[in-house]
Amino acid sequence: MKHNTTVTLALVLLFLAAQLIGLVIIDKYTEKSLPFGIERPEFETNFSYVSLIISILIATGIALIIINLGAMKVWKAWFIFASLYLLTIAMTAFFSPLVAFIIALALVLYRVLRLSLVSQNLSELFIYSGIASIFSPVLSIFGAFVLLFLISIYDMIAVWKTKHMIKLAKFQTKSNMFAGLLIPYNKGKKAAILGGGDIGFPMIFAGTVLVKYSVYHALITVLITAFALLLLLLFSKKNRFYPAMPFISAGCFAGFFLSLLLL
Repeated sequence: MKHNTTVTLALVLLFLAAQLIGLVIIDKYTEKSLPFGIERPEFETNFSYVSLIISILIATGIALIIINLGAMKVWKAWFIFASLYLLTIAMTAFFSPLVAFIIALALVLYRVLRLSLVSQNLSELFIYSGIASIFSPVLSIFGAFVLLFLISIYDMIAVWKTKHMIKLAKFQTKSNMFAGLLIPYNKGKKAAILGGGDIGFPMIFAGTVLVKYSVYHALITVLITAFALLLLLLFSKKNRFYPAMPFISAGCFAGFFLSLLLL
């Protein structure tokens, strides 16, 4: 087991909570528009994943340039802006845009000025709902499948071959601006982490299932995905890095097909 039982269960439960929050927010956006005039991209139905993949590669390239330059302040500024932007979208599902912005700003400041287990993970529970609210309604199921498949391949290459994803994770942790869930333990000497992409991409997939099928299909998908993450953490070894997306994607696919059989 990569982490102790308590930390493992806490990480999986936080992941599950983020996915469920995401479904609620995506569902609310089926009846309202995005705030501040933000428009969803228009995709070709069968190639809806292409723009997302290109955007991810560009964002990763920028992040690696920042890391190689050691530009810690640039990374922090980028992180704060992105967090504020996505949290505002997520909170607007429940409040007016102005109130949502104020809540988002408070969460970002809480995280930056008083970093703790709570402040780190509280904002992470909502951030990726902002991304999913933009992309889930405009993706096709086929596009969502291909997106997870390609991201899983990329994750394996980035962790096992080029190892730049490991470098990125260490840089983020050092900067105290880690994009993802993070649970320190063993007196802060170790931490269980789950990257933002490992939260956001399955949320986009489950959100697409929600929009195209039903909330029950999406819930089954999310539960099986969380179980797949649990299996990964239970059977992985200590002090080794694993690409989570192949296992999480397998859980997404299994959960979706199971929902089709049951419903």
